[in-house]
Amino acid sequence: MQIVGRNKEIAELEHITSSGVAEFAVVYGRRRVGKTFLVNEFYENDFTFKVTGLAKKDKKLQLKNFADALTQYGNAAYPVPSTWVEAFSSLRFLLENKKSEGRQVVFIDELPWMDTPRSNLLPALEHFWNDWGCTQSNLLLIVCGSATSWITKKLIRNKGGLHNRLTRKIYVRPFNLYETKEYFKYRKLDISDKDILECYMIMGGIPYYLSMLERGKSLAQNIDEMFFRRKGKLDGEFENLYASLFDNSEQYIKVVTALSKKNKGLSREEIIKATALSDGGALSEVLSDLDNCDLIRRYQGFGKDERGALYQLTDFYTFFYFKFIKKYGTSEKPFWAYQINTPVHNAWSGYAFEQLCLYHYNQIEKSLGINGILTKAAAWTAKPDDSQTPPLKGAQIDLIISRSDHIVNVCEMKFTDEEFSMTARYREEINNKILRFRRDCKIRYPIHPVLVTTYGLKHNEHSDIFQNVVVQKDLFAEN
Repeated sequence: MQIVGRNKEIAELEHITSSGVAEFAVVYGRRRVGKTFLVNEFYENDFTFKVTGLAKKDKKLQLKNFADALTQYGNAAYPVPSTWVEAFSSLRFLLENKKSEGRQVVFIDELPWMDTPRSNLLPALEHFWNDWGCTQSNLLLIVCGSATSWITKKLIRNKGGLHNRLTRKIYVRPFNLYETKEYFKYRKLDISDKDILECYMIMGGIPYYLSMLERGKSLAQNIDEMFFRRKGKLDGEFENLYASLFDNSEQYIKVVTALSKKNKGLSREEIIKATALSDGGALSEVLSDLDNCDLIRRYQGFGKDERGALYQLTDFYTFFYFKFIKKYGTSEKPFWAYQINTPVHNAWSGYAFEQLCLYHYNQIEKSLGINGILTKAAAWTAKPDDSQTPPLKGAQIDLIISRSDHIVNVCEMKFTDEEFSMTARYREEINNKILRFRRDCKIRYPIHPVLVTTYGLKHNEHSDIFQNVVVQKDLFAEN
C-alpha cells in the first residue's frame, strides 16, 4: 500500500475486511480528500466487482456503464439492464457464480452520480442488500461518493429500507499537519514547517491540492501556479467543489459568501438577512449540509444557549478563495510573493492561523499536558458596553478551554515570522479582556492565558502574562 497517514481509516477497513460477517460500509468526505485512492490502495485494486458512476449522465448511460463493469469482472458479456433492479440482480448472479474462498469486495464509487432523477436506484440497492447481501457472510459492499449531502440523507439517515443497515461509516477528513508533513516527506518536497503552516492555511489538508506542489519551486511559486496563473491548475475549482457536493449549489454558495465577510461568524438571523434566503427547513438543510462537509462550523459562545449559536466559515480553501482568488483574479504575473507581510495578507493569516489551531485542538491539549482531562472548547465575544463608566470595549476570545480540574485556559493565537514580542499595550488588552470575561461569565476558577504561536515567546518585562506557550512544532504532533 502507498498510503500516507490514514491510520484510523485503515484500521476500520481492516476490521470490516476480517470481521467474517456481511458488511455494508460507506466511505464519504468532501471532494479531493482521497476517498477513492484510500479504498483502491488498501485493496490494491483487487475487487470482486467495481464500478464508478458517471458524472452528469442519464440513467441509460449509467446502466450501460454498470453492464460494462459486470462484463469486465464476469469475463462474459452481460446485457444492458433496463432497470436498477435488473442491474443488481445481475450483480448477485455474478457474485454467486464467482469461485472465491475469501472476502468478496464490491466497490461502488460515486454512487450519488448513479442516482439520476426517477431512476429508482435506492429501492434496488435496498432490495439487493436486504433480500440477499446481508445474508452473505463473505460479502463486503463498499459505497463511496463526494456528494456528502446525498450520502448523509440517502444512506446514513435513511428512513426507509436502508434504515440502520450500514455496518460502518468511514468519514475521510483532510490531513492534519502531522499527516501533511509526512506526505511532503513521501513526495520528497523540501519545505519548512512555517511554509507547511502557510500552505495548510491556504488549502487545508486536502491531498489532491497538496499533490500539485512541485519540487524545486518555492511555496509562493507553487501558489501562483495553482491559484493565480491564468488557466492555472485549479482554475474553476470553487464552482466545481460546491457543484460536486450539493444539488442547487447556488444556495450554499450564498451562505459561504456571507460567512466569508464576518470572521467570527453569523447567527441564523444574520445569514437570512445577508442572503435573502427564506427561514425554514430548506435553510436548516443547507446549514446542516455545510457543517457535515466541514466547510462551516456551528458553535455556541461560552455560556450561551442554543439561541446564541453562530455559524463560521472554516474551510481553508473557501476562505482563501474569497479573500484573494475571487478578489484579485488571475494573471500571467507573479502575485502571491508580493502579498507577504501586506496588511491584507496579515489580516488573512491571523484568521487562518486561528482556524488551523482550532482544527488542531487535540495537539494544543497535548502540549498543555491536559489531553487526559475532560475539557470543553468554546469561544466568547462581548459587545461594547457604553452603560459602564468608563465605557467597556468589545472583546473576543477565539479559544477557551474549560477544564474539569477547575482551570480555564484562554488562548491567544499569533502567526509571526519570529519570536512573538509582547508589548505593554497588548498585555493591557489581554488583562482587560480577561477581566471582562471573568465578570460577564462569572468565572470563579483561575484563568491561565496561553500563547499559541510559530516560533515561541520573546521574554521581556511583559511576557510573564502567559502561563503556557504552544509553538508550531507542537501543532505537528501525531494524534
